[in-house]
Amino acid sequence: MIEHFLYPGNIFAEGEDSVITTILGSCVSVCLWDPVLKVGGMNHYLLPLWNGDGLPSPKYGNIAIPKLIDKLLYYGCNVKSLRAKTFGGAAVIERTTTSGLLNVGERNIFICRDMLEEAGIPIVASDLGGTNGRKIIFQTDTGGVLMKKIKKTTEVVGVGNNKKEKK
Repeated sequence: MIEHFLYPGNIFAEGEDSVITTILGSCVSVCLWDPVLKVGGMNHYLLPLWNGDGLPSPKYGNIAIPKLIDKLLYYGCNVKSLRAKTFGGAAVIERTTTSGLLNVGERNIFICRDMLEEAGIPIVASDLGGTNGRKIIFQTDTGGVLMKKIKKTTEVVGVGNNKKEKK
């Protein structure tokens, strides 16, 4: 079994059983799984849309989702068999907790849902939005996902006295 930590802006899919781990804030991860072949993969994108400048990168949702689908098709999956589990899109920074253009998490969620619907891939489980980050562990042979919410903490370190305060 392959164990892989997925960094932001990346995609991971292999034909072998894998355990993929990532940490999300406003970013979104789509876990795709084919229950027929028992093959899966995950992306981790930071921003919703690539604007066409430079090279298309999986750090953008509109690039990361089709690239993940393509990788799974390469391993023999059928798009009609794919199932999605989606996570992330939190408003982790205080000033972005209200709706609006600056709420990257909200925009990441929108592109995720829109592109999966367009591809005809049902979302069978999700935990999106809110204000807490998440740790995701995806097991590609079973399609199982473990998720742990990451509570916000504010750490204040006093100068010279090593005092730490968590809120």
